[in-house]
Amino acid sequence: MPNSTNLPSPNWTPPACFYSARVTYAGMASYWTSPDGIQDDAEVARRMNAIPKAVFSRTLDRADWNNTRLIKTNIPEEILKLKQAPGKDIALFGSANLMATLIQHNLVDEYRLIVNPVVLARGAPLFAETLGPLKFKLVQARPFKSGNVLLCYQPEPLKTG
Repeated sequence: MPNSTNLPSPNWTPPACFYSARVTYAGMASYWTSPDGIQDDAEVARRMNAIPKAVFSRTLDRADWNNTRLIKTNIPEEILKLKQAPGKDIALFGSANLMATLIQHNLVDEYRLIVNPVVLARGAPLFAETLGPLKFKLVQARPFKSGNVLLCYQPEPLKTG
């Protein structure tokens, strides 16, 4: 689960809205509302529990984490509405299939990838469902004491046609 040594805490400001799909949502909700999550980093837990959240799922019936909206259909249209609303950045954590949908509809303004020096040898590839090559411009690289590295990229426009 998340670890505060991976985040630029204590100055970390959460996004205006946190996106996720069902599996990531379930893990984050159970961790940041738990005694362990609160004890590990009370300030990040407080912020994560307070910010608006959107979970995208066709199978969930409800989303009980504080300040969470469940979105079941019309994902690209709903994300475009959320992006056009006033506020700060919106973040997507995990959720490779949801990321693929965002990429296919040209809805990603910046990628912030945390590279962890551990090979799991399984899991969903983040860019498996793209329509072709993606090109990025590196705008920031920041190492953490944990050995993780935050990489921030801006995508070059997708060529359609």
